[in-house]
Amino acid sequence: MSTFNKITREEVLECLKQVEEPILNEDIVSLGLVREIGIEKNCVFVHLEISAEDPCLQEKLRVAIVKAVKAAGASECDVHFSGKPGKQGEARTSSQSDQPKCGVSASAIHPIPGVRHVIAVASGKGGVGKSTTAVNLALALKQLGSRVGIMDADIYGPNIPIMLGIPPEKRPEANATEKILPLEAHGVKAISIGFFANPEQPVIWRGPLLHKTMEQFLHRVDWGELDYLVVDLPPGTGDVQLSLSQWVSLSGAVIVTTPQEVALSDVRRAVNMFRQLEVPILGVVENMTGPVFGRGGAEKMAEVFQIPFLGDIPLEAQIRECGDSGLPVVIGHPKSPISERFIKIAETVRKALK
Repeated sequence: MSTFNKITREEVLECLKQVEEPILNEDIVSLGLVREIGIEKNCVFVHLEISAEDPCLQEKLRVAIVKAVKAAGASECDVHFSGKPGKQGEARTSSQSDQPKCGVSASAIHPIPGVRHVIAVASGKGGVGKSTTAVNLALALKQLGSRVGIMDADIYGPNIPIMLGIPPEKRPEANATEKILPLEAHGVKAISIGFFANPEQPVIWRGPLLHKTMEQFLHRVDWGELDYLVVDLPPGTGDVQLSLSQWVSLSGAVIVTTPQEVALSDVRRAVNMFRQLEVPILGVVENMTGPVFGRGGAEKMAEVFQIPFLGDIPLEAQIRECGDSGLPVVIGHPKSPISERFIKIAETVRKALK
């Protein structure tokens, strides 16, 4: 096959059937080790689930896979390994969460007492409506009967207080054990650097302070009993994202993007970041769908990466007006078509984590 021809998923699968697992001497496809195959601009991503943690064995498989796939015409091939789950369809097992992730010490990862699931809401790019999605997802989960908290991890641009309608003069207090009591709005518990900092002054911090703030928000806040803690991450793939993965075992990530290519190119990096950190991707939300930014880009990306497409949210003035007023659309207009879309996204996320 010419290297100028675009490789297909079927061709990649045929290549992988020629790669044998060194111990069992059977091909990795027949053994059910191939979890995902992604193709983007002739670059191939292969995700394997294997029980063995022997780095030599993994390297043998990696070399064999890259060689086979490139020989078939791929320009690049990225191979990722994760531990084999104990039950089919389980997003993350206790044995997986105990394993080190990308150089992160497993001993640094601690559960949050009383919190069942931690969901990261992320994008690789700013300005895609990630905070709006995080707030409405949290409130939609609340409307479905769940106990929900939201953590604003965007230290440089904390928007959650405004969107939840929490006045700037309101400050969290500490309980008898010196833990911070989160503020509450619309039945959802919330924490944000915006509750502590002067809203008119920028937060100018380097990595260590960001890292410490993440640790305090996760483990020095009295979250109580929660079914879901939704974490609104800042844009990019930097310190905050890594700190979050160091301090807690994420149940999954929701990726937010707008439909146009300039946003999607950054979001792809966010997807690959979570894969490297072995965080399950719950799906992709396309925000601001409509004539301005187009439509369908996120759905196509989800198909390429073989991750769920959770739905699209149209570019509507109502969403902006509700966010500015402190009554997010799910609360301000609970019966509107937009709110129904957020509820549907929340239902899909909740179903995936059951």
